[in-house]
Amino acid sequence: MPTQRQSALKGVLTPQMRAVAKDEHISPLELLKAIAKGTIAIPFNPLHKNCRPTGIGRGLRTKVNANIGTSVDYPGPKEELKKLRAALGAGADALMDLSTGGDLKAIRKAIMRACPVPVGTVPIYQAVVEKKMTAAGLFSVVEAQAKEGVDFMTVHCGVTRASVAELKKHPRLMDVVSRGGALMMKWMLDNDEENPFYEGYNRLLEIAAQYDVTLSLGDGMRPGSIVDAGDAAQVKELKILGELTKRAWRAGVQVIIEGPGHVPFAQIVKQMKLQKKYCYSAPFYVLGPLPTDVAPGYDHITAAIGGALAAASGADFLCYVTPAEHLGLPEPADVKDGVIASRIAAHCADIAKGLPGALAWDRGMSKARKELNWGKQIRLAIDPVKAKQIHDKRTRDPRLATGDTCTMCGEFCAMKVSSEALRPKPGRSI
Repeated sequence: MPTQRQSALKGVLTPQMRAVAKDEHISPLELLKAIAKGTIAIPFNPLHKNCRPTGIGRGLRTKVNANIGTSVDYPGPKEELKKLRAALGAGADALMDLSTGGDLKAIRKAIMRACPVPVGTVPIYQAVVEKKMTAAGLFSVVEAQAKEGVDFMTVHCGVTRASVAELKKHPRLMDVVSRGGALMMKWMLDNDEENPFYEGYNRLLEIAAQYDVTLSLGDGMRPGSIVDAGDAAQVKELKILGELTKRAWRAGVQVIIEGPGHVPFAQIVKQMKLQKKYCYSAPFYVLGPLPTDVAPGYDHITAAIGGALAAASGADFLCYVTPAEHLGLPEPADVKDGVIASRIAAHCADIAKGLPGALAWDRGMSKARKELNWGKQIRLAIDPVKAKQIHDKRTRDPRLATGDTCTMCGEFCAMKVSSEALRPKPGRSI
């Protein structure tokens, strides 16, 4: 079966392309051309049976990914399935299983069965846990996960002898903070060998093409502190990923590029432009980015601030950050907060980019506020459940849907006062 990219290159519209075009309110032909060009990807492994096609890239809504997954300290799958439901309930567009504890295969299969949006993984995690850190072992893990239906995979192909050399030549405050990147670099240095995913990239492309797995080319050299942003190692890796992008496209494989990380606010726009330049406008997937390092417990807010600017400047896919970032494994409530924060950032960016329908949502909310239509305001809220909880808790009579002010202003409500003042009165003119 041809991949989405191979079909696009032949001018063939797939059912997934038609579904995405309808969802995004764009022409199917326009979408097909963008996939052929590489500026849009549809992560869709046909073996993920219940997956809803989702488009990521230029001209589409900014998408949000939620990371879940076990750890050695918390290896149980039940909590991860709760997080999955929290992520989906909050509106996540994709989900990654980053499990490193417990029965990894069973956990992943349970997540795949329960998840109707694209699922991503980081194969090196399983390879390390199962002690398969050889070229053959890594590729066996990639193929096994592809057969299970994984839609996109993070592979740290840009952590090479060349990018590690730049890191050594220009030391950082925080070295390598990508877990997959650090594991790959350690293996390379311990064995004095090149990265198998880079050296054996053609084999990786064969597997990806066979199962239509989208390669999410990982940012192993992403900065973990704003003082390290934009350094030689990060830029070197980005250039390597650009070369690998072209090779993937020639093989009919879709690509997403992963990016930072921790970036000062003043550098975010520049970094988005650099990625689009070096990686030929492939879809860009960013973690945050976080423009400050001093807000543990509130890093979902930090990430939303950076994510809004990043997406407005060209990023296509925001990886959420939860309040537990840098502190511990997130709980379901953290997952929800992280998704909502990133969705707010994504929506702000979509308005800035002038995407169809983005401003209409806000216009509808403003109209409902003017009319004091609380029912409609709550329905239009990005988190209707929380909006209703707050309104009902602090309203004199929550049964009233329209015409009553909230407890913030009461009789001094600006909407009520101005509407009454501007209402035409018989025999008077202003």
